[in-house]
Amino acid sequence: MKNPLAVLATIVACSISIPILISVVSYDDIEATPKVNSKPIVQTIKKKTKKIVNYETVDKKAPVINVYNHNLGKVQQMDIEEYLCGVLAGEMSAEFNLEALKAQAVAARTFVMYKEDQGKQSKHPNAVVCTDFKHCQEYKSYEYLKKKNGDKWMRNSYSKIQQAVKETKGHIITYNNKPILTLYFSTSAGKTENSEEVFAQSYPYLKSVDSPYDKNYSPKYTSALKMSNKDFVHAFKVGYSDIQLSENNLSNQVKIIDKSNGGSVEDIKVGNKQIKGTDVRKILNLNSANFDLSFKDSYVDISVKGYGHGVGMSQWGAEGMAQEGHKYYEILSHYYTGTEIKDLY
Repeated sequence: MKNPLAVLATIVACSISIPILISVVSYDDIEATPKVNSKPIVQTIKKKTKKIVNYETVDKKAPVINVYNHNLGKVQQMDIEEYLCGVLAGEMSAEFNLEALKAQAVAARTFVMYKEDQGKQSKHPNAVVCTDFKHCQEYKSYEYLKKKNGDKWMRNSYSKIQQAVKETKGHIITYNNKPILTLYFSTSAGKTENSEEVFAQSYPYLKSVDSPYDKNYSPKYTSALKMSNKDFVHAFKVGYSDIQLSENNLSNQVKIIDKSNGGSVEDIKVGNKQIKGTDVRKILNLNSANFDLSFKDSYVDISVKGYGHGVGMSQWGAEGMAQEGHKYYEILSHYYTGTEIKDLY
């Protein structure tokens, strides 16, 4: 017969170790319930996992589009993906994070599809888009880029642009299954703008959202301008011949009336005129309509935040998001409210 003391010791050891073993095995998905004042607080412990989405669902040949080259004064047929490489080279620095470049590629592609969906354009009726950034999107040809930047840049930087376009082939942004108007700009002032507050037309996907990374990443986040009272008054008299504005006591003649949700000046009283902040931006040649005025004895200090119209995707905000680990589709869904990505080809 076995030693009774040994048997007893074995039973005691098992009674202690089995509950411990069970509790350790269960730790993968338990709900920890610490008690505060005898009341349990449920805290679900979950492992953080990054969900990777693959939008590549269609594999068709990329379409050829008509592009009006305003520099050459003629319509050119281009493979849309090759055209987009030229747009990226013109609209965003190749030094940006690849995910930011991919977001820009999808936005630029969507812009083309939106224009095609709208029908003939008055400025270029035989082409879907043009190469003039004032009307459509900036575009730089392969030949121009090679001549300007050299072979090394083409090997390193242009290949990165090509990668961004290739890895998002056919992807566009949609709202109610239709391509959206993908407005974008350089730098926000911490928030983007509602479209109706800048362009007078409301789009459900162009709403004001936080853009926190611009401040840390964009070199254009703030700017300043110092103007003499004489130059300040002259600038407004050029724009409004009947304005009543004098160089003396400007602080009593100029008042900001209201600002938008994103912080831009919506309306400002200048002398006997009430003027839109966007118009003041043009008159004073400011980086954005998000500005403040400080009047001194003989001059005006103008402090400005952001660069561009402020509607849609902030490019430097996108770069910040990319640097912080966000994917291109996360960037796009953040800046274009309630949208989805669709693969066309």
